[in-house]
Amino acid sequence: MAGAPGYTASAYLPRRRATRELRVGDVWLGAVHPIRIQSMTTTDTLDTRATADQTERLVAAGCEIVRITAPSLREAENLREIQTELRRRGLRVPLVADIHYTPNAAMIAAEHVEKVRVNPGNYADRKRFELREYSDAQYREEVERAAERFRPLVRRLKQLGRALRIGTNHGSLADRVMNRYGDTPLGMVESALEFLEVCENEGYYDVVFSMKASNPQVAVHAYRLLAARLAARREPPGGGYPFHVGVTEAGDGEDGRIKSAIGIGALLEDGLGDTIRVSLTEDPVKEIPVARALARLCEERWESAARLPPPACGDLPYVADAYAHRRRDTRSLGDGARGPVSGGSHPVRVELELGPTPVAAGPVAEALARELAEHPELVLEGLLVDVPDTDAAALLPSLAHALREAGVAAPLHVRAEGRFALDCVPHAARLVAAVGVLVRDETLLELARAAAAAGIPMEWSLRGRLAEVPRLAQRALSVSAAAGLEDFALSPDVDAHPVHAARLVAALLLQHSAADVPVVLRHRRLPTDDAETALLRAALDLGAPLCDGIGDAVSVSGWQDAGAELALAYRILQGARLRSSWTEYISCPSCGRTLFDLEETTARIKARTSHLRGVKIAVMGCIVNGPGEMADADFGYVGSGPGLVDLFVGHERVERKVPQAEADERLVELIREHGRWQDPRDEASDRASAAAR
Repeated sequence: MAGAPGYTASAYLPRRRATRELRVGDVWLGAVHPIRIQSMTTTDTLDTRATADQTERLVAAGCEIVRITAPSLREAENLREIQTELRRRGLRVPLVADIHYTPNAAMIAAEHVEKVRVNPGNYADRKRFELREYSDAQYREEVERAAERFRPLVRRLKQLGRALRIGTNHGSLADRVMNRYGDTPLGMVESALEFLEVCENEGYYDVVFSMKASNPQVAVHAYRLLAARLAARREPPGGGYPFHVGVTEAGDGEDGRIKSAIGIGALLEDGLGDTIRVSLTEDPVKEIPVARALARLCEERWESAARLPPPACGDLPYVADAYAHRRRDTRSLGDGARGPVSGGSHPVRVELELGPTPVAAGPVAEALARELAEHPELVLEGLLVDVPDTDAAALLPSLAHALREAGVAAPLHVRAEGRFALDCVPHAARLVAAVGVLVRDETLLELARAAAAAGIPMEWSLRGRLAEVPRLAQRALSVSAAAGLEDFALSPDVDAHPVHAARLVAALLLQHSAADVPVVLRHRRLPTDDAETALLRAALDLGAPLCDGIGDAVSVSGWQDAGAELALAYRILQGARLRSSWTEYISCPSCGRTLFDLEETTARIKARTSHLRGVKIAVMGCIVNGPGEMADADFGYVGSGPGLVDLFVGHERVERKVPQAEADERLVELIREHGRWQDPRDEASDRASAAAR
């Protein structure tokens, strides 16, 4: 991959992708317009009042475009009544009809809404999960058959001046696509481009794309690949096609917000995204402030980056493949004698930052042990302490003793400034030193020699502005080579654009034949952030590089509670699909197709299964995306009719039409039968044993 990847204008600064502007009712999106916020109603579309009420609440919360499902002709017809009721209330919010399986419903809906969303995987195809080989001729026949069913809608939308979203879902690709490309980002893109071909042949360009998946890595790679493929085509009049960005089936609570911030945020950092939806298994009104905060965060970065020159890094690639996940191949950091080894084949490590060396070490160590005991399932793999002067360095032995007495067994990493850092070497499992414009190379060389002689690894913290990172990284590499130090890592510590700083570090290491040097990602909470913004920022700043395969250890700080910081770091790793520390739930955000109360059902299943560490459970409201989106889930619970549930083990449906009153217990029995059940452990006992360790 040479030069800027095809999906973005710059790999090292957030530059918004240039698109044509597109009108959806009274709302314009794309081009210079702000990121538009969307959501979807969860009411029965045939219930006009309930749907209008929920739409009104969404608009009051800041939703700019509202999607409503139209699974049959009756619902499509009732969109007219919903529009009439909204107009009666003085609401002119654009409506989007969500269509699966029913082209006739799409034709009716087009008369009453400002935009129609179709899923190319099931608009003209019934998914049978058939395994078969398609010749090129047979494949073309299937594509043309789908095009014939789609073409009337395109022509009608063009006549009416309506917009279209071609919304590919990872979980519902057509059988022909699955058989030729698999459930891959490439398959998602090919599916969308088949429908785009029909649109362009009809001279219709009011198209928005989405490439949704429940796995943030898959979503990121699919959107990137689509952007690159579109950039290689002839652009439509007015610029590229806008993107609607989201991570589907993200779940609820912290986990749903973290997974959304990783996937959506990573794409916005690439400049991809003109309208977004955060899909939570909660009241859809709760999606709006999350989406608004994420959009505001990334728009601020676009704006600040517009004033910056690109870093002087030429055409460096930062990963081998921007369209598939692979962790960087790095050397191991440490020998295991002083704590867990980072890098290499080891999992991404989780560390904490304690702050300045405390004078009264005992109470601090005891408080830390109590906070960590709230999360007995998690392991602290490194504790970073700041040593600002010689007096603080003298306190390190008493701190190490107090931590042992309190049962905190994590290795002590020491961050120190200047020559007095030499006093810290005997007490450190890792020495962290800043490489900044005011730090002399002679001082860095002395520290590197001392660390090499003591056999402890170093972490060079590249502290400065983004434009200074190349020079700082080069200095760290030169000093390490001069000192004979091989056991070291780099960590970017920049004042802005941390995602791009991590990419830049990876690119520079590759350029200097040091591609195997580990990278540590550290995130500090901004004191000005409210709780939700802080959560989203941490998930984005750590999760986006992790999705690119960058990062061998992570830490978060500034939450004033060590247990909360530790849990957040592990949740980000789980959201990025790199470590699994709890039960993972893939649950859809509900809509009018949902066949049971999804929020209540998910909460009920969580209450029974949340202790099953490392098990993935999908809770899906209907069959549209269920079997596909939960492809990597261990067990699935999918609505198949009013009051009925289908149960899955992996991709295989093992029980059909189980009464919902029996389905929870039958799911537990399935988990037992497949050897994945564990009895819940006593939390008080867990905490006592954690404190004793």
